[in-house]
Amino acid sequence: MKRIESTQNALVKHWKKLVTQRKEREKTGEYIVEGFHLVEEALKHKDQIVQIIVRDGVDLPLLWAIDEVVLVHVNEAVSKEIAETENSQGVFAHCKQRQISEDEQFDWKKVLLVDAVQDPGNIGTMIRTADAAGIDAVVLGKGSVDAFNPKSLRSAQGSHFHIPVVRGDLMEWVENLQADGIRVFGTSLDESISYKKVEPSDSFALIVGNEGSGINPQILAKTDQNIIIPILGGAESLNVAVATGILLYAFVK
Repeated sequence: MKRIESTQNALVKHWKKLVTQRKEREKTGEYIVEGFHLVEEALKHKDQIVQIIVRDGVDLPLLWAIDEVVLVHVNEAVSKEIAETENSQGVFAHCKQRQISEDEQFDWKKVLLVDAVQDPGNIGTMIRTADAAGIDAVVLGKGSVDAFNPKSLRSAQGSHFHIPVVRGDLMEWVENLQADGIRVFGTSLDESISYKKVEPSDSFALIVGNEGSGINPQILAKTDQNIIIPILGGAESLNVAVATGILLYAFVK
């Protein structure tokens, strides 16, 4: 068992960078989750845990299997340095991002592609929804916020541990999926049909885009079919995460 009391400690500085800097998360392939629920989810995937960080005075649940996990105890000052929430529960997990092999990617038949969605809450909610709907993976294209941003992690509620989330070139992904015989649906007002006309399937890809500007027109031009969710009331549009949930559940067989 280790103890750290200085905010100047090199490991504490690393943790803080993982919380605040996308560059550090991408360089190291590591991230921090905060709070009992997310740490409990992390414990179901111990191979992804580097260490668990516990603030003074915080008791871990007796049922948690932490025998093989490195525990680091910290004081209030260190905990505050790495806490992202206002009323922190004082428990964190320092984790490694799941490594996805190319072979694993060949098996994906139901894929959510995300183009330039910049709100971390929406990204997290879409990852959680894709997980709940039984989607094989989420691919984040250029311009999308980091999936391991603290707000994204909180919104995803632990789904990062259940479903592969990768970054990629969406043009390449669309071409590769179509080459494998998987239909790719775009969300657009132009040349679209109602989502209700699409038959549920056990293989498909759905592209969703930025709420303001929509999907990149070059990507949209490559889809097999564009779809729309009819607006029945006075709202101008649907939140992208809500729309994603409606479509994924409609398309899944």
